[in-house]
Amino acid sequence: MTGTVLLVVAVSVFLVGSGIAAVWARTRRVVTTPAERAVHATLHTASLAARPLRSGLDATSAREAAPHLRQLLAEAQAVALFDADGDLLAWDGPFQSLSGQVRIAANRAIDGERRVLVGHAALERGPQDFAARAVVAQPLVVDDVGVAGVLGVVTTADPGPALLGALTEVARYACSQLELAELDASRARLDRAEVRALRAQISPHFIYNALNTVASFVRTDPDRARELLLDFADFTRYSFRATGEYTLLADELRNIDRYLTLERARFGNALEVRLQVAPEVLNVALPFLALQPLVENAVRHGIAGKSTRTGTITIVAADEGTDCIISVEDDGVGMEPELLRSGMLDSTADGSEGSSVKESAHVGLANVDDRLRAAFGNDYGLIVDTAPGAGTKVSMRVPKFRAGIRP
Repeated sequence: MTGTVLLVVAVSVFLVGSGIAAVWARTRRVVTTPAERAVHATLHTASLAARPLRSGLDATSAREAAPHLRQLLAEAQAVALFDADGDLLAWDGPFQSLSGQVRIAANRAIDGERRVLVGHAALERGPQDFAARAVVAQPLVVDDVGVAGVLGVVTTADPGPALLGALTEVARYACSQLELAELDASRARLDRAEVRALRAQISPHFIYNALNTVASFVRTDPDRARELLLDFADFTRYSFRATGEYTLLADELRNIDRYLTLERARFGNALEVRLQVAPEVLNVALPFLALQPLVENAVRHGIAGKSTRTGTITIVAADEGTDCIISVEDDGVGMEPELLRSGMLDSTADGSEGSSVKESAHVGLANVDDRLRAAFGNDYGLIVDTAPGAGTKVSMRVPKFRAGIRP
């Protein structure tokens, strides 16, 4: 009996406690101070200004960023953005009739790489802009570039420490975004240069041998010669295409198939190719010509270097959750890991080349490794497994999706 009563009391307390908790949860409000709300609003405005400036300073980005920069400079009634040549890109706010005088101040700021202040006594004002008291031109100085532009303001009060301090900080913030834009542009230029380097490294001996192979079939098998010539034309057209820093895995594999078709015509049954590709990774984007050097090296150093002149190349593309793992493996001569790290190899050249040469151990692999890390981060470089007489396996990990990267 006593146990029953205690049980009822315990349940009652639990229900009452639950009711209190429910009422408290329904009536609870999130309270922020005016200072916190001001900070949040400022950060939001700054992020809105940063977005267009990350693409660089031009008429479009200036027009989008100017209203947000003006909002950050609460004491400025008008904001103007100029390029590095002093040309007006955008104006937000009243007093646009003063744009010519603001431009003169902007050019002085560019020439001197310092802030220029024009007080009301030096301003030529009409009735419509008589309220304007001062113009300030703040140069936007970017590291390794110099003056990238000018941020100009018009104010109806004499500029004091608050406005000038805010202008300095806003200009510094804008410069940081422009520096990131320049870094992105430099990275893109570097990537294009590396692609050109990879194209230049496509073995001239392969081209020579491919054309010789086609020529050898002209009389004995004209249809085969025609097909090989078309494959060679398609291979070179893809390899030297003018657009796109990235490509689909399917397109890269298609071009590698053309390359291997030409090599198989040269080596005959001595070259065996095994391909294992998961269908779900065919649309994965990867740096253009990232896979071609791996396959070419497998043929050059893996198969052509063997005394038996026979061998197998295995290409695997597997689905690994959020990533795709691509590997190119040969059962060729392999090499000392130390020589791979040094990047040089004393080897007997391809039989058609006729002499011993000191050449790159793996043409373009360092280039590809750098491009993978630049595009996807340091978790996505190349991994090479090799040893003398044990062949070579080169693997790369590529994310199946990465924002901003598309073929």
